[in-house]
Amino acid sequence: MEPVLSAAQPSTTPGVNPSFPTDGQFGNFDFIVVSNRLAVDRVVDEHGESSWRRSPGGLVTALAPVMAKADGAWVGWHGAPDETLEPFDESTMHLVPVPLSAEEVELYYEGFSNATLWPLYHDVIASPEFHRTWWDSYRKVNKRFAEATASVAAEGATVWVQDYQLQLVPKMLRQARPDLKIGFFNHIPFPPLEIYAQLPWRRQVIEGLLGADLIGFQRPSDASNFLRCVRRFKGYTIKAQQVQVPQGDDGVPAYVSRAEAFPISIDTASITELAERPDVIERSREIRRELGDPQYILLGVDRLDYTKGIGHRLKAYGELLEDGAITVEDAALIQVASPSRERVEQYRLLREDIESAVGRINGTHDTMKNTAIRYLHHSYPVEEMVALYLAADVMLVTALRDGMNLVAKEYVAARTGNTGMLVLSEFAGAADTLRQAILVNPHDIDGLKSAIVSAINMPKTERMRRMRLMRRQVVHNDVERWSQAFLDALHLESADHGA
Repeated sequence: MEPVLSAAQPSTTPGVNPSFPTDGQFGNFDFIVVSNRLAVDRVVDEHGESSWRRSPGGLVTALAPVMAKADGAWVGWHGAPDETLEPFDESTMHLVPVPLSAEEVELYYEGFSNATLWPLYHDVIASPEFHRTWWDSYRKVNKRFAEATASVAAEGATVWVQDYQLQLVPKMLRQARPDLKIGFFNHIPFPPLEIYAQLPWRRQVIEGLLGADLIGFQRPSDASNFLRCVRRFKGYTIKAQQVQVPQGDDGVPAYVSRAEAFPISIDTASITELAERPDVIERSREIRRELGDPQYILLGVDRLDYTKGIGHRLKAYGELLEDGAITVEDAALIQVASPSRERVEQYRLLREDIESAVGRINGTHDTMKNTAIRYLHHSYPVEEMVALYLAADVMLVTALRDGMNLVAKEYVAARTGNTGMLVLSEFAGAADTLRQAILVNPHDIDGLKSAIVSAINMPKTERMRRMRLMRRQVVHNDVERWSQAFLDALHLESADHGA
């Protein structure tokens, strides 16, 4: 591991400059990913020795091969506040840590990113908060990310900025380094005009995003929402999803920014490999035995977030038990709710509500042998998750709003025998491509109940037909294909418009 500097001590690594480079000064890296977090996690062994391990997320999996081929660097926060690290190498990636103070984590990340933008972009399921101090910190941190990126980028490099925490970075980069090819991908939904209009800094965010040559979204509707906002709040000319971004006041186009959908996917091969491993298959059988070998196992896997519709799912399941449509002897629901933003008050209250609902349902319907809901407030390794996917006869994805929902795709990928059934919210991006799932409106509790019953009772031949088609879609459109499609379009866009 590289040495740790004090928070006040600047890095002196060659090629890394805390300010934007002047004319003629360039870094050494031809491909740069910029995200809120680095592509590695710090791990500490039993002896207290720390090291770095590549993060297991799909984005890292998709871009690591590109990094290896293209002399790449990854810019992001390393996860510890009030600590500054020098850039270091891990595997095939050069990592450029961006320091954040504890106050910036509170204002930029927990505040503006997750208490302003997150609820606003998820259709105001929870009320967003608007504070100028949060916005000021967001702008300041975005500038720091842009400075770090500009300092390490080679001339004409490709930069791919990731997600809603860094929406101002593209414009900052374009102003400092017009030689760069700049892409941005928004992993969460982009809200309709009528909702986005609430943001006091709506024009600044649009301007920030329009610094990119290509802006990627999960769904075509997200790209359309963004373009409507551009037309309304900036008045720029838009033709065929291309925005003519003027320079100065003369209206002459300086460059073109394009908004397009690129639905993200998963590392299908690794999920399939795990699903065929004997130890994982045996673990799935053990899970069924631990539940008393019920006829049906239903599964929900979510981050504990108000956008995921966990409460709606529990309400529907509880009513099915009350109606007698299912019994605890025949069916069990496993609900994995991994911890999320536990310092934020809304999330703390949500956890209390969910755990209270689980307690009521179990208290009413449990027997000495059977439990209605196994509630697991933990994060699990991917091997255990795949075992759960194999054990579950029905997967319940009831998001109220979701950019994609990769859990739905992981479940499909794991069902190598084309068994099982997916109940999927129409408000998740995955519903655009997994059309053979049973699509539901999670706000319609009666409809959700009917969907669960239909999934349980669906004839085997129909289940297999649907799952076969969904697996074909997920296998063909994996995360590597997603990243390649975006980068191909970015280079084409840049070449067409002289970026």
